[in-house]
Amino acid sequence: MFELALDPTTLAVLCAAALAAGFIDAIAGGGGLLTVPALLTAGLPPHVTLGTNKLAASFGSLTASYTYYKKNLFSPKFWANSIIATAIGAVIGTLIVDHLSIEFLNKLLPIIIIMVACYSLFGSLSTTQGDDLPKVTPLLKLKQWLQGLALGFFDGVAGPGAGTFWTASNSLFYKMSLLLNCGLARSMNFVSNFISLITFVALGHVNFLLGLIMGFFIMLGAWIGAHSAIRFGGKFIRPVFNTMVILLALKLIYEAYL
Repeated sequence: MFELALDPTTLAVLCAAALAAGFIDAIAGGGGLLTVPALLTAGLPPHVTLGTNKLAASFGSLTASYTYYKKNLFSPKFWANSIIATAIGAVIGTLIVDHLSIEFLNKLLPIIIIMVACYSLFGSLSTTQGDDLPKVTPLLKLKQWLQGLALGFFDGVAGPGAGTFWTASNSLFYKMSLLLNCGLARSMNFVSNFISLITFVALGHVNFLLGLIMGFFIMLGAWIGAHSAIRFGGKFIRPVFNTMVILLALKLIYEAYL
């Protein structure tokens, strides 16, 4: 079992990153773009970083998902196909990442994070108003399965930015309000986080103490972020989404290439 000794300053930085990540994740997704690099910088191996991040992120995504559900902004019954598909994709992705070498993951993760940040930056968010869900059609069910499998798989393999991909692809696939979009994105993010976490635990790739500590701060940030998004709506979500993506893209490009 991997053990890690952290000095108080490093632990404080990780907790601060977790608080910010929870806030950002509850609004627009992409909190893993903060926590994964922070965990790697703290000295965790890539496999343990991904597993520990899943434990911490599950607290935040559960908090945000439950908040949106209580405000009637997420319907588990309507999105049942998405839930099942996302869970299946997450298991497959996590099992695959376990067979990737540490050297390969060290090279792969920064590239994925930069790609997600750039994709999010140039994507568009829904401008539809109201609280109506999309119409139920065979095409809707196909979209739910394809989106769930693909993004669940991505979250299992890498994780950082999966929530942002959900937010962006929801705007492309479904005609619904930005708050309903966020409710779906955060809830599906919890499904893939939790299923992937169970798989990482079975594989022995989780630092429980650090994951629980960061999970508390992510949960606090997610509670603040979800209530802020619900209270202020799209006018608040959109600038937070775009600002977060711009800053992280610039930071990661600088670290990777300069």
